[in-house]
Amino acid sequence: MQRRSLFKKLGGLLLAPAIPFGTIAAAPRIDKPVLRIAHLTDVHLYDRLEAPDHFRKCLHHVQLQEPKVDMILNGGDIVFDMNKENLSAIDAQWKLLHTIMKSECSLPVYYTLGNHDIWWHENSRGAAAYGKKYSMDQLQLALPYYSFVKAGWKFIVLDSVHLDIDDTWYIGKLGEEQMHWLEKELQSTDPSMPVCVLSHIPILTATLMVEDNVVNRWQMLGGDMHTDVAKIVRLFYQHPNVKLCLSGHIHLKDKVVYNNVTYLCNGAVSGAWWNGNNRETAPGYGLIELFANGDFTEKYVNYQV
Repeated sequence: MQRRSLFKKLGGLLLAPAIPFGTIAAAPRIDKPVLRIAHLTDVHLYDRLEAPDHFRKCLHHVQLQEPKVDMILNGGDIVFDMNKENLSAIDAQWKLLHTIMKSECSLPVYYTLGNHDIWWHENSRGAAAYGKKYSMDQLQLALPYYSFVKAGWKFIVLDSVHLDIDDTWYIGKLGEEQMHWLEKELQSTDPSMPVCVLSHIPILTATLMVEDNVVNRWQMLGGDMHTDVAKIVRLFYQHPNVKLCLSGHIHLKDKVVYNNVTYLCNGAVSGAWWNGNNRETAPGYGLIELFANGDFTEKYVNYQV
């Protein structure tokens, strides 16, 4: 087709003035968020590498935000590591946490358990504190998964860390009992109420494809992402009021949108376990604004700058 004939067919479409890319900005919101949340995950607190001072700085940074933050969601790996430690070392880590939170934080905090918050000492399986019991007692949790409503949003806190089939290491999943609970929880929620889900291990993430010197040989291990991801996303698809899922564990920041649900992996307060950035992700936390209609804004904040 000749160029002149093509112009004739397009007609008035060519009469509109050209607008340079980047000049159209989204209209600012006139409504205000109903809730402002700080998502702190993977603190890995212990008394080394100046971790206590860095954590205090992070808490101060959160509480100096304007507008004010209403609450903190802690995404797990609260203390440095309980897996193979003796109880005296574990006691010290949790005592440090309680001391700092009491003196430095005035905000309400809701916790989920990470894989480092579970006592899996092979020689202590018969002890009363074995497994998740110790951390649940420290956090005064009756169950490791629960829900609550605040400012018109429902928050569902999941327990995503379980022993693998060989009982030697962990895997990301809910299990039958918790999956049934989640199904009932969503069924009983008003469809007009937006839902935010908190887990430690990501339900869905793209971070696992970032690996050095790997070409067409990616491995997605069951301890790095939920192994029941397909079942969970199908459940969320049946409940369009599920808007946002927050996680940590990987110490990297990413954002995946699937079936209109946004999955945010929000880096780590500890960065590379208190040794600077983890790859390109600086030590930080997520800052999220929630709106009454289910919309939200989000950004990742480096508290060390």
